[in-house]
Amino acid sequence: MKKLALHWQILIGMVVGILFGIGMAQWDGGKDFVGDWIAPFGKIFVNLLKLIAVPLILASLIKGISDLKDIAKFRNMGLRTILIYIGTTVIAITIGLGIVNLVKPGSGVSEETIEKLSRTYEGNENIQGKLATAAAQKDAGPLQALVDMVPDNAVSAMSNNSLMLQVIFFAIFLGISMLLIGEERSQPLKNFFDSLNDVVLKMVDLIMLTAPFAVFALLANVVVSADDPEILLALLYYALTVIAGLFLMIVVYCLIFALYVKKSPFWFLNKMAPAQLLAFSTSSSAATLPVTMERVEEHMGVEKDVSSFVLPVGATINMDGTSLYQAVAAVFVCQALNIEIGLAGQLTIILTALLASIGSAAVPGAGMVMLVIVLESIDFPSELLPVALALIFAVDRPLDMLRTTVNVTGDATVASVVAKSLGKFGEPDVKNWDDNLDEVTS
Repeated sequence: MKKLALHWQILIGMVVGILFGIGMAQWDGGKDFVGDWIAPFGKIFVNLLKLIAVPLILASLIKGISDLKDIAKFRNMGLRTILIYIGTTVIAITIGLGIVNLVKPGSGVSEETIEKLSRTYEGNENIQGKLATAAAQKDAGPLQALVDMVPDNAVSAMSNNSLMLQVIFFAIFLGISMLLIGEERSQPLKNFFDSLNDVVLKMVDLIMLTAPFAVFALLANVVVSADDPEILLALLYYALTVIAGLFLMIVVYCLIFALYVKKSPFWFLNKMAPAQLLAFSTSSSAATLPVTMERVEEHMGVEKDVSSFVLPVGATINMDGTSLYQAVAAVFVCQALNIEIGLAGQLTIILTALLASIGSAAVPGAGMVMLVIVLESIDFPSELLPVALALIFAVDRPLDMLRTTVNVTGDATVASVVAKSLGKFGEPDVKNWDDNLDEVTS
C-alpha cells in the first residue's frame, strides 16, 4: 500500500493537535500538561530546522553563485529578484489598504472592547518589548539597514539566526570572490561546500520524519494558550479582514504562476503544501526555509543556482503577508480609535511597510515591531501605541501563522518566476520527497 503523502501526514497532525488542544483546554491542568509534556517536542523540531538554516544558506548560496561561472549572470538574477520582490510587496500592501478601507473593521469596535483590551494587556511584557525594539530602530540613522547587513565577524553572524542578512552578505561576497579567482583555484573550496550542501539536505530529510508529530505539538500548544474567547470574538471582524487579504494574495501568486510559469496553480500549491503547513505551524520563514528550498528544487524543478539565492534573500526581505497585515492593522487601529488617516497617510504606509519588511527578522512576532514603525510614520500618537498593540495582540498569533504561510508562498512564486525568466525552470530530476523519506527509514 502506498504511503500517505507528507503534506497529508502534516495536515492530519495539525487537525489532531487542534482537537487535542481544545480537549486539554477544558481540563484545569490541561494547559500545564501540554506546556510541560507536549510543547517541548514542537520546540525541538523548530530548533532543529533553525539549526540547519545557516549551514544550508551558506552552502547552497555559495554553491549556487560559484556554479554560475559568470558574475554577469549573478547580477542579472539579483536585479530581477529584488525588483520582483518589491513589486509583489507593493501589490500586497495595496490589497491590504483596499480591503480595510472597503470593509472598515475598526468602525465596529466599541469603546468597552477597547478599554477591556487595554486593561488586559496593560504592561504586557511582549508589547513593551515590541515598543522598545521599534524605538531602537527608529533612533537609528537612515542607512543603518545597510550597516546592519555587513558583519564585522562572520562567525558571530552565523551564530545568530536573526542576523540572516549578514550571513547572506558573507556568502555572496565569498561566492563572488570564488568566481573572480577562477574555477581551478576555487575548486577545493567549492567541493567542500557542495558536500556540505548534500549533507544538510539529508539532515532535512531526517528532520522531516518527525514533522507530523511536531506540528501536532505546536498546534496543541497554540490552542491551549489562546486568549479569552470573548476578546477573540470582538476582533473577529478584523481577523477576517486580514484573512481575506491574505487569501487574495495567494490568488495573485497563483495567477502570476499560471500566466508566467505556464503551470497549473493547483500543481504549485500541491508541491508547496508541506512548506506552507510548516510555515503555518512554526510562524517562522527562517525555520521553514530548508523545507521551502527542498520543495522548490526537488519537486518544482527550479535549478539550485536560482533557488539558493532567491529563497534565502526572500526569507529575509520578502514579507508580503506581513506587509499586507501592516496595512490592514494600521488602518484598523486608526478606525477603532477615531483617528483620521487620509490619502497621504496611506501612501506613507505603502512606503514605510515596504522599507520595514526589508529589515524585519524572519521570526515569529516581527510583524508587530514593523507595525509600530508604520504607525509612527503617520504621526500616530505615541501615548496610544500600547493601546494600538493591545487591540490586535489577542489575534496576532493565528494571523502570524497565516501571514508566514503567505510569505513562504511568495518566496516560492518569485523563485519560480526568476527561474523561468532565466531558462532555469525544468522538470524535477530526482525522486519525490516521500521516496526520500522511505529511503531514510528503510
